Amino acid sequence: MKNLESYLADHPFLKGMGKKHIELIVGCAKNVRINPGEYLFHEGDEADLFYFIRDGKLAMEVFRPQKGSIVFNTLGNNDVLGWSWLVAPYIRHFDCRAMDVTRAIALDGNCLRKKCDEDHELGYDIMKRFVNLMEDELMALRLQLLDIYDTPIK
Repeated sequence: MKNLESYLADHPFLKGMGKKHIELIVGCAKNVRINPGEYLFHEGDEADLFYFIRDGKLAMEVFRPQKGSIVFNTLGNNDVLGWSWLVAPYIRHFDCRAMDVTRAIALDGNCLRKKCDEDHELGYDIMKRFVNLMEDELMALRLQLLDIYDTPIK
């Protein structure tokens, strides 16, 4: 069984990060288990954690009074959930619910922001990785919108 340090060092999101920085990140990490139907967070909650999903499946949802909860994305093994911890005012913009038993590593955003402030190389490395994640998510959203709203020209 892997410990937190070896799991994070091998995770695709952190691949290639130096051992010193992995050790700093591990100081902000803990294992969590989320049961099916359980919410990790709701829109408007403080964004104090983000997650490396080890196994399981999570639904990202928005709630609309006329339609209820709408799943707009699902995440699973090796995905990273959450970047609102990095962007002030650190508030969630959607709900997240476990669809299966999900095991993840939760990282304390407040802890990691402090470590990034103290070690600017770590901060820059983390920021570059999250900007790539944000771009990937925006491109996926773009494709979803094209699929939903693109109509053939007649």
